[in-house]
Amino acid sequence: MPVITEKPAAVPHSLPDPGEKVPTISWPIVAIFSGAIAVFAFSTWAALGGRLPVPVTVLLSAIAIFVLFTVLHDAAHYSVSTRRWVNVAFGRVAMLFVSPLISFKSFAFIHIEHHRNTNDDENDPDHFVSGAPLWQVPVRFALMDVPYLSFLVRNVRRRPRAEVLETSFLLAVSAGVIVACALTGDLWTLAVLYLIPERVAMFVLAWWFDWLPHHDLQDTQQQNRYRATRNRVGSEWILTPLLLSQNYHLVHHLHPSIPFHRYVAAWRRNEEAYLEREAAIGTVFGRQFAPDEYREWKRLNGKLTRLLPVRAPKRSTAGAAEFHTLRVARVDRLTEDSVLVGFDVPDNLRDRFSFEPGQHITLRAELGGETVRRNYSLCSAATSDALEIAVKHVPGGAFSSFATEQLQAGDTLEVMTPTGSFGTELDPIARKSYVAIAAGSGITPVLSILRTTLAVEPESEFTLVYGNRDAAGTMFRHELDDLETRYADRLAVVHVRSRDPRHPEHLRGRIDRTKLESWLPDAVDDWFLCGPVEMVTGLHQLLLERGADPQRVHLELFHGHREHGIADGFGPAKVDLTLRGRQHHVPLAAGDTVLEAALKADVEAPYACLGGACGTCKAKVLTGSVQMEQNFALPAADLEAGYVLTCQSHPTGDEVHIDYDA
Repeated sequence: MPVITEKPAAVPHSLPDPGEKVPTISWPIVAIFSGAIAVFAFSTWAALGGRLPVPVTVLLSAIAIFVLFTVLHDAAHYSVSTRRWVNVAFGRVAMLFVSPLISFKSFAFIHIEHHRNTNDDENDPDHFVSGAPLWQVPVRFALMDVPYLSFLVRNVRRRPRAEVLETSFLLAVSAGVIVACALTGDLWTLAVLYLIPERVAMFVLAWWFDWLPHHDLQDTQQQNRYRATRNRVGSEWILTPLLLSQNYHLVHHLHPSIPFHRYVAAWRRNEEAYLEREAAIGTVFGRQFAPDEYREWKRLNGKLTRLLPVRAPKRSTAGAAEFHTLRVARVDRLTEDSVLVGFDVPDNLRDRFSFEPGQHITLRAELGGETVRRNYSLCSAATSDALEIAVKHVPGGAFSSFATEQLQAGDTLEVMTPTGSFGTELDPIARKSYVAIAAGSGITPVLSILRTTLAVEPESEFTLVYGNRDAAGTMFRHELDDLETRYADRLAVVHVRSRDPRHPEHLRGRIDRTKLESWLPDAVDDWFLCGPVEMVTGLHQLLLERGADPQRVHLELFHGHREHGIADGFGPAKVDLTLRGRQHHVPLAAGDTVLEAALKADVEAPYACLGGACGTCKAKVLTGSVQMEQNFALPAADLEAGYVLTCQSHPTGDEVHIDYDA
């Protein structure tokens, strides 16, 4: 009887880091922006002086406006620069040429809704063009900004008042200029200089940016992000510069923050991963390829591609946590009472300050003749080279007052290597749904988790429910707006505000059980809760009642606490400690914790909060046993492996061996 063997399923390729970060400044954007402005100025000068035929000046101005749309487009995705104001500046200027009827921020909002809802007739403002019947295409191409205005009107209550006023002002000015030119007999001059070139550019933009990438594709972005838009291959020597890389529009929808001139490079890095997900591909002449057909077409055309590995986050190489003196690289104001603090990590310490999302660092400083330690979560992405925290002022707080009022770039602080385990393991080929609930400065570890997850797991989705008093006091408000822009179809941020009368009524108040019972989805793979003890413990209980897996609900508290009298009944013991390769034998008095015994013996064991919340004092029990007062920091897997929080641990026998280096 023949033996039938099953062929193992192929392991799909992960989607590597596209390798194209947002630059400090995109010089290609600066170049095409400057060139387009110069061409428009020249054509205007030529038209006013009758130096060139009208069709030539109209063509030149239309080309300039077409190119300026790419500037506007990258600015809307904050791809021009890492600095928000630079994107807004380029976007506002480009918007005046492309369509002065709406503000740049209104355009950015509408365009991001296109990314969220691609091919969804009701909710995609660009479906007016991409879903048009062929016989209506010429008319709709020329009027593609009409649905933008109607979409904005339908959503006007969702938009900030300043943005609505700016758009209203631009509409009024545009109408006023046209009326004034008509009354003075200069309407034809205005038409030659701007109105006709702008409509020509709009027609081509609708054709090349909307219709070619999206027409006849049935999947929406939410259903299948690999088939909501397409790449067009072939004749790329002319097509790529002509379309300013929008023949690789699929790459743009998958990685919206990549600058336009790097789409092709990102595609080549990820090509096999895209093909395994049935990416939509067509030729310049409209033939649609299945993945195998494309591979064969590419083989016949002699194309070569490569796949790069994922840059996954990694933990610090330091055994036990240890202090190093680091220079403060930046102190940036976030809100009136909070600052972002970034550190300059020397190359020889980079591995020791590597971290996983959700981890934290402890700072030590001499303030007023007293040694002060404070623990702060890292808010930067673990895939970045940045080591950044956010400090919110606490009334009467020694370190927070110093950090928000006196700390400056160039100062030095003692910084402990990263510790903690709030996050979860990431898998580049995973397709998960994450929900984080944070309040106030609880956003800091969640922001690191969110940033890293969206970068490492390109198939996963993330929802953040974030509570604050009002918009002005919301830490990282603009950064979250930028992230929503860059990950439009995978990230949703719900702002809950307790003291903002203009905020939507159903989102006013505090984050509590009543609100969340009606909001929270059922199919969630991992939950992250960070904020005050009462909020976190209450929500944790709610999720368990709803049937959430306790191992999938991750908690991080602002601080822990110890109850009086809980240490009664624990006797003295002998403690052997392994710390940074050295053995220490310390006596432990009745009622003391392992950490207290170590500190009394002048052993520099790592710690921060002393309340069981941060996990900095984590160590492994090698022999003997201990009982913890409480645990807010260690997951079940760590407990099963023998790890404990030494600030909460009392020996249950005469001797115990604790290893901080494990």
